[in-house]
Amino acid sequence: MDTNMIIGIVAVVAVVVVALIAWGVVKSRSAKQSAAAEEARQAQQAAEAKAAAERAAAAKAQAAKTESKQAEEAGAKPAASPSVKKPEPEPAAESAASATPAEPVEAVESAPEQPIAAEPSAPAKPAEPAVAEQPAPAPAPAPSAPAKPKAEKPESALSRIQRLKAKLANSSNPFGKALFNILAKDNLTEADWEDVEDTLLLADVGAEASEQLVDDLRKDARITGKADPAEVRASLREKLLDLVGRDTDRRLNVNKPGAHKPSVIIMVGVNGTGKTTTAGKLARLFVADGKQVVMGAADTFRAAAADQLETWGAKVNVPVVRSDKDGADPASVAFEASAKAKEANADVLIIDTAGRLQNKANLMDELGKIRRVTEKNLPVDEVLLVLDATTGQNGMTQAKVFAEAIGITGVVLSKIDGSAKGGIVISVQKELGVPVKLVGLGEGPDDLAPFDPEGFVDGILA
Repeated sequence: MDTNMIIGIVAVVAVVVVALIAWGVVKSRSAKQSAAAEEARQAQQAAEAKAAAERAAAAKAQAAKTESKQAEEAGAKPAASPSVKKPEPEPAAESAASATPAEPVEAVESAPEQPIAAEPSAPAKPAEPAVAEQPAPAPAPAPSAPAKPKAEKPESALSRIQRLKAKLANSSNPFGKALFNILAKDNLTEADWEDVEDTLLLADVGAEASEQLVDDLRKDARITGKADPAEVRASLREKLLDLVGRDTDRRLNVNKPGAHKPSVIIMVGVNGTGKTTTAGKLARLFVADGKQVVMGAADTFRAAAADQLETWGAKVNVPVVRSDKDGADPASVAFEASAKAKEANADVLIIDTAGRLQNKANLMDELGKIRRVTEKNLPVDEVLLVLDATTGQNGMTQAKVFAEAIGITGVVLSKIDGSAKGGIVISVQKELGVPVKLVGLGEGPDDLAPFDPEGFVDGILA
């Protein structure tokens, strides 16, 4: 085989290879163009089917709207009408869907290898407007707020005074009975008069007041001569009323004409006298009189004081202003409470204070600051000193310290029931120069009453 033949064979092979490659390229391009044309036809059919579905949905919505309007004009409720769900619009949707894609069907006949006439997703679209036309479900009722506990109705002041008389009459230590038993004797001896004075001292009447009462009784002919029990009782009653103060003005300043509104009352006293409890009971007394009350928990040194005051206030719907943390500045609580009472236009603001201060200087500084800060918002009308009636003369020293520190306007005697000696009423007024305005009768929520001198004396002589 010579060189020319080899070259000829190689040339033929090369031509065949080139031809095959060219044929493959042409065929590949043709296949791609066919696929692209097919995808375009499918996309066009899908778009036309979607448009048909939308037109069918619009026709169905229009038909439902027309029927609803006709039902309204006829006086029916369209929300309850079943015509919205009638199946009549469905054939219209189907005919519209079958009429519109006529051109795509011809294209399908020309390309049988890719049948697309039965597009599965197109007929399902018209169902959406039917769901939209259904009446909206009624909104779920909002959860009702928890009902507030019903406020208690406190006892009236008049009813409390009647109970005061009854409690004092049943007291285990009514010094009036002991005095009456001595004075009812005929021709009293010197020993009898000494017994009278001892009885008064044991009852915490005080030395000066006891001496004055004995002198007045000695001069009374109804007692020194032949003793008539009725006359002895009448004489003793008059003398005791003179000591207690029958004509003393014992009204709280909030109840006097021209009182400020809100009227501010600051409660002071050592811990353990029932100060916070008395503040809560005083709020109930004002609520019983129809007054709007706000309380301020300025005793921030005792952890349970604010909680205790809130418990009292919750029972009669009285708001309590307190600090979020123990040991906060009491003056800031008093300031906030006075601002809130002023904003609410309340009748009374009661501020509870701490009594656990270690010395007189701290006491005067703290109470003075509370009063000054409060008076930036409201004038202070009343400062009530709470004393435990069972402590007797032992509480007088503490009472004098508070009187000097802040200047008290009245006294509240707590626990003046069976265990109290009673004479403290006389001595505390004589020592402090201010009247006893309220007395605590016991542990009940309404066991706080305005002090009634005649009821008090009649109770201890009963």
